Amino acid sequence: MTTNRLIGFIALLTACTAHADDGGISFWLPGQFGTLAAAPTAPGWSLPLVYYHVNASDGGSKPFPRGGRTTLGLDAKADLLFASPTYTFAEPLLGAQAAISMVAAVGRSEASVDATLSGPRGKSFSGGTDDSLKGASDVYLLGTLKWNHGVHNLMAYSMGNLPVGAYDPDRLVNIGLGHAALDAGGGYTYFDKTNEFSVVAGMTYNWKNPDTHYKNGIDAHLDWSASHFITSQTQLGVVGYFFNQITGDSGSGATLGDFKSKVSAVGPQAGHFFKVGKDL
Repeated sequence: MTTNRLIGFIALLTACTAHADDGGISFWLPGQFGTLAAAPTAPGWSLPLVYYHVNASDGGSKPFPRGGRTTLGLDAKADLLFASPTYTFAEPLLGAQAAISMVAAVGRSEASVDATLSGPRGKSFSGGTDDSLKGASDVYLLGTLKWNHGVHNLMAYSMGNLPVGAYDPDRLVNIGLGHAALDAGGGYTYFDKTNEFSVVAGMTYNWKNPDTHYKNGIDAHLDWSASHFITSQTQLGVVGYFFNQITGDSGSGATLGDFKSKVSAVGPQAGHFFKVGKDL
């Protein structure tokens, strides 16, 4: 039997600013894995949807590299809708349920700065400026293996990107990364049909951005979720994440030296499973 489902999640997270990575954007979207992250799903096609909102400010306390500039007083926000067409295989692989996904987002990002100390192509500026952009993200390819043992579930995953999103090294804001990256890790989910707890940890390796000559350091991250199913299809709960850069940024474009980011967040979540199509 194959059941097709549309899975919708809304998570509202309150975060502090991450003060590193090229343009302030990491490959790993903090909070990417949430409810039932490691739990097997019905074989066949599914379409998880995730709305992501972030609002961040550095308060003008330190210089920050962004869009080929070194800036002060950054105030940025973004609204993104991620879609992840996913195919789950019916036949086990290594005793696990295998699935592949192609992830992409559309949305809007905007930012303003109080002062620009240096600009793209070596130019210097002063005074405030702002920028906004609507467009699509890079394309992310995700593969997972999930093992089920009653209420306990384990997962291994790997994920990489094709840097094809909206990106311009001379802009203050971008949605695409402008460079390739690879992430891998594992997770655990407890699920007794009523209560759920999930945690996923991983690490990211980044390649150098050929336009800015900026190479992000190695990132470590942990996403978690705790929720209660008020019906068999609807759950409410909380989600959060921890993100910590364990090696500094490098390359000739990393003008501020051994820069590292660290960010955490927590907020409410709501989810509902929509059945589409027919059982076969």
